[in-house]
Amino acid sequence: MIQRIEWKAIPRTVGKKSEVKEFRKKGYIPFEVYGKGRENAHGYIYWKDLANRPKGMFLIDLHIEGEEEPRVCILKDIQYNYLGDQPIHIDLYEVTFGVELDVDVPVELVGTPKGLEYGGVLEQHLHTITIRTVPRKIPEKIEVDVSNLDVGDVLHVRDITPPEGVKIMENPDEVVAVVLEPEVEAVTEEEVPEEAVEETKE
Repeated sequence: MIQRIEWKAIPRTVGKKSEVKEFRKKGYIPFEVYGKGRENAHGYIYWKDLANRPKGMFLIDLHIEGEEEPRVCILKDIQYNYLGDQPIHIDLYEVTFGVELDVDVPVELVGTPKGLEYGGVLEQHLHTITIRTVPRKIPEKIEVDVSNLDVGDVLHVRDITPPEGVKIMENPDEVVAVVLEPEVEAVTEEEVPEEAVEETKE
């Protein structure tokens, strides 16, 4: 079951830069909510709400001051400043229960590949995956068991079994993870023992 949290929000006046600047000083982040069949909404949430969000996918009951009912949303995007350490704007998508939508969810590798016993190195290529489902069936993450991967084995999207009611929208041939062969260090001339060089000359 996907996690569900509550955020309280203050409405925002679109196009008023001075207002945005003032709210940012107080620790608020501007946002926009968009979805099908309803006008976009704009507002501010407190930075701690964003910072304390759960890991993986989650639904947000967004209570905007002045609106009677909360908007049920998912977090679509976070924009950061030029240093990449401060969120300056977020995008939310309002969902409709019973209506399918495409969302990106994290991919988590579980288990220890057997190829690691022989010096192999596990490399994850796909960290998020696009799925299609109704809001109540959105998984927090997609877990992929890699314990059977041996050295040289490759796991593709087609090898993933999604939860019931969930369809994977990625290319089936997309590589999710691979166990690379151990690197063999090349021996240079300088590393060859002098004794070995003399024996070769003889």
